[in-house]
Amino acid sequence: MPTYSPQPSFSRAPDPDGILLVDKPSGMTSHDVVNAVRKMFKIEKAGHGGTLDPSATGLLVLLLGKATKLSERVMGGDKVYEGVMRLGSSTTTQDAEGERVSGSDPSGVTEEALRAAIATLTGDIYQTPPMVSALKKDGVPLYKLARKGEVVERQPRLVHIYRFQVVEFGIPDSRIEIKCTKGTYVRTLCHDVGEKLGCGGHLASLRRTQSGKFTVDKAIRFEDLKTLPRADLARHVLPMLAAME
Repeated sequence: MPTYSPQPSFSRAPDPDGILLVDKPSGMTSHDVVNAVRKMFKIEKAGHGGTLDPSATGLLVLLLGKATKLSERVMGGDKVYEGVMRLGSSTTTQDAEGERVSGSDPSGVTEEALRAAIATLTGDIYQTPPMVSALKKDGVPLYKLARKGEVVERQPRLVHIYRFQVVEFGIPDSRIEIKCTKGTYVRTLCHDVGEKLGCGGHLASLRRTQSGKFTVDKAIRFEDLKTLPRADLARHVLPMLAAME
């Protein structure tokens, strides 16, 4: 009786365990990116190591498979941002997404005055989280309460601003760079600068360039991820040890 060798079985590569650095585009929430990656590559477990606002771009640290257990460690890292601060108007959200609520002509603000105001917001400072934020009150995100017109008391939180500098001065827009601890709201910093100068201010645009030891120049653009074959995903995934070093 002839014998037959079993046919080799082909199966997809196992889900990766590690860290995927993504350059997030504007218009997507952090959860949108996580869900899209999960569906595109059919990955069972995925999360992220620190939220970016939908309008912000830049580094989003995705945690795949067993690396989701490293969430707290990755979230705890210091952050670096670059952005544009716009003087002359304060908004309901402290960024360009909100409605203008106050402000005045900022043309009289000098570079020296701007730098002096910024200097008061460096080092250890207490910051009150904005109502339009993902911070939760009794399990409900503040932005959901804000949509209903509710305003709740928020306790000031201690954060540390290592660096807050003007990269390029302009009126009404100045380019800024900030290095800070986790939980810092850059839009609140811009709002507070505007208050100190008496003309109002808000965050016009924001890009995260670093989170902990990870930098955006090592990230893959989300648009490139959309056309990446699953077999090639592994070469973009950093080992879990990368978060421990």
